Amino acid sequence: MAYYENTLVVKQDLAENEIKNIKDKYNKLINSSSGKVVKIEEWGLLNLANKIKNFKKGFFIHYKFEGNKLTLDEIRKKINIDSSIIRHLTVKYKKLDTKNEFFSKTK
Repeated sequence: MAYYENTLVVKQDLAENEIKNIKDKYNKLINSSSGKVVKIEEWGLLNLANKIKNFKKGFFIHYKFEGNKLTLDEIRKKINIDSSIIRHLTVKYKKLDTKNEFFSKTK
C-alpha cells in the first residue's frame, strides 16, 4: 500500500453539520475500500487565491491515508458526483508526516 494525502475544498456556505457529514463520508469511504485513514485535519474556512465556481472562500478538509488503486478510484468517483466539493487534490508520498499540522488553529 502507498501513502496519500487528499485535500478537499468544500463550498463556503455549507452548514457545520453538512461539513461534518462530508468529513465522515470520505473517512468511511477510504476505510471501506481497502484503505486506512491515518489522520484527518480540518483547516477551516480559508480565502482562495482565485475564484473557483464563483466562490472566494472554501472550507478545507485534509486526509492522510494508506491506500491502493481501488481506494483512489472510489474517492474520484464520489468526488466527481458530489456537488458540495469545488476542488480536490490527491498526492502520493513515500512516507507520511503526521506530526506537523501546517494550518493548525493554535499558533
